[in-house]
Amino acid sequence: MARRILAIIAIYLATCVAWMALAVLTEHRTHSTQEELRTQVADLYGEEHHTMAPEVYYEAARTIVDDSANSPGDMARGWNEKVVHSSRVTVVPESSDILVNLELDQRRKGLLWYSTYRVGFHGDYLIKNNTSERREYVIGFTFPTTQAIYDNFVFRVGHQDVALEGLEEGVLSSRVPLAPGEEKAFTIGYDSRGLNRWLYVPGRGVSQVKDFTLTMVTDFKAIDFPPGTISPTSKAPVGDGWELVWRHDNLISGFTLGIKMPSRINPGPLASQITLFAPVSLLFFFFVIFILSVLRDIKIHPMNYFFLAAAFFSFHLLFAYLADHMDVHLAFAISSAVSVALVVSYLRLVVGPRFAFREAAIAQLVYLVLFSYAHFFKGFTGLCVTVGSILTLAALMQFTGRIDWEERFRR
Repeated sequence: MARRILAIIAIYLATCVAWMALAVLTEHRTHSTQEELRTQVADLYGEEHHTMAPEVYYEAARTIVDDSANSPGDMARGWNEKVVHSSRVTVVPESSDILVNLELDQRRKGLLWYSTYRVGFHGDYLIKNNTSERREYVIGFTFPTTQAIYDNFVFRVGHQDVALEGLEEGVLSSRVPLAPGEEKAFTIGYDSRGLNRWLYVPGRGVSQVKDFTLTMVTDFKAIDFPPGTISPTSKAPVGDGWELVWRHDNLISGFTLGIKMPSRINPGPLASQITLFAPVSLLFFFFVIFILSVLRDIKIHPMNYFFLAAAFFSFHLLFAYLADHMDVHLAFAISSAVSVALVVSYLRLVVGPRFAFREAAIAQLVYLVLFSYAHFFKGFTGLCVTVGSILTLAALMQFTGRIDWEERFRR
């Protein structure tokens, strides 16, 4: 009996080594081309959008007396050289009313899914000269990313379109003269495409917004907010998505506003995770089969365990390569059916159909199929496996509590 147990352990360890090799290979296949594929997706559909709020400022002149430029004689006569410096004074728009429409468009490259999106941006802003002098205000707009296409682009001050200058630097600007107390509205809008996240940056560093409203309409329900962003003040369902509203009368913050696109299950990382977890599934399966065989005086040779381990391995090997060519759920179902069929049909010949179709099939469905499928539920995998493990332990303890193991092993 001791030799048989040692042989089963050796088979188990050898299979674990094979799984580790398969997991490393799958991980390498996934990540060796990940950066290249992401670049291709960004080239086709655009990069992540970081939309900066328009920068509004004016130049203020300051006169400074520079004594260092005067001779002692000039200073004695009271002559001082005056130097004029100009400084940039940033102006906060009196109001900002922004509408963003996001449409999810997920794309697959290799073993990975990428969350691309179409975005429609329209922003209405109002500036006012709150000084006592006539000023020339500069309105600057920086494109969210240079790696994108901007269709139906609008940059309008009042009712006049701004000339598109500074496109090479990715910054457009317009000069607006305003008399004291005068107001002027301007509009910026475009249609574009991006990748993974859309962010709106109210200003550089800690910044202020007044009478600010950003309304975002999505066509998807699974929303998430990136770290360092402000959550919306209200949310309401609209069709297949949400209407998210950020409304602030007077806010000072260094946070941004935005949303992260929902992501689909990536076949490559999923196959690697399931493969790395495979030794746990096989350990439970071998343990249950071994206990049942002892209880029922069924002789299962270590060589039989070797073929059972190979049938388990076939599931992960087939799934790792099927996921390249079809839906991940369909690939999982086919791989599960093949592995279960191998185990049941083999044990039917070794120990008979009753044990094969009942105990062995149920054990494989639980410890291979269900334990592996738990990886589809992100955040609940550990809990599902823990519950299954405890239930298995409880059942085996109840079934074997009255058994004289010394007598059993002696026989």
